[in-house]
This record gives sequence, C-alpha cells and structure tokens, in this order.
Amino acid sequence: MDFEPTAIPDVVLIRPKVFGDARGYFLESWEARKFTAGGIGARFVQDNHSHSGPYTLRGLHYQIEQPQGKLVRVVTGTVYDVAVDIRRTSRTFGRWVGVVLSEENHHVLWVPPGFAHGYLVLSDSADVLYKVTDFWAPQHERAIRWDDPDIAVKWPLPAGTQPVLSAKDAAAVRFRDAEVYP
Repeated sequence: MDFEPTAIPDVVLIRPKVFGDARGYFLESWEARKFTAGGIGARFVQDNHSHSGPYTLRGLHYQIEQPQGKLVRVVTGTVYDVAVDIRRTSRTFGRWVGVVLSEENHHVLWVPPGFAHGYLVLSDSADVLYKVTDFWAPQHERAIRWDDPDIAVKWPLPAGTQPVLSAKDAAAVRFRDAEVYP
C-alpha cells in the first residue's frame, strides 16, 4: 500500500496494491500493521455502507462530540470525496481537499477526526463503504452547507445541475455559523 498525504497532510490517500488476473482482482483495503506503519493507527468500531443515485451529495457531515475518523472507499461507481478541516487551531482551518474514489482506481481516503466530510456521486449509482473510529451519535451530528461560499468546494457538477440533497443537508448551516473543533 502507498500512503500519500494530500494538500492537507492529515488527510491521506491510500493506494492499495491490486493483484489481477483473468478471474478478476484481489486487494487489501485495510490491514492494521500496514496502516500503523503508514501513520494511521486508528481503531475502527463500525462499518457503514451507503448506496446513492446520480448527483446525490451527502455532506458536509461531522459529529461535534464523539468525532469520527473515516476510512472511505467506493466499491461500485465513482464519487468526488471531500474533507474540510474544521479544527480552529489548525494551519489548514477552513481549507478543503477533494479526490475521486472509484471502483476502477480502488483508492481509499483517510479523513481523520476534526474534519467535515462529504461526497458527490458522479456515476449512475455508487456504493460507498467506510469504517469509522467512533459510534454514530445523532445528538452530536452536524452539517455544513455543501455550497458554502467561504469554503468554496469546487464540486464537479455539470452546468445547471443541482445535487440531490437530504432535508438535513439542504438546511445545513453556513461555515461561519457552524460549531467547530478547538
């Protein structure tokens, strides 16, 4: 596995070794010893699976207490995955990084605690699997607007296309009004 820091070094793109032949392929998407050696010693407590249709945008989500680190990968389809640093004391506070995760590239993204996370489905559908480092706590769940002008994520939406949002995401707060981490 190759561990590649992104423009925000705490967010890491993992490129697993893929072994393929006429039957298909095999890869390790997570292996504790390799991740620890790569600087990610997270303990995961839950696996989640999300299935979404085209141009569904989920995010930008986080838990203000019981923050979750997320290890994200796509098993079918393609998504544009985004992490926003919302740690007030960080040098990269308010900055974002985005990567394409797909069934073709097999990449995995490590989004550590202290970040808001979201993704946009770029294919007809997508299945996203992610491990988390803490349990879901709905009372601590928060969301920041996907189109917040202060963050200015460059989502790859075709001109004139609006994303499919949940009611919660449509009512999310602006970044300047959001609860953030110290």
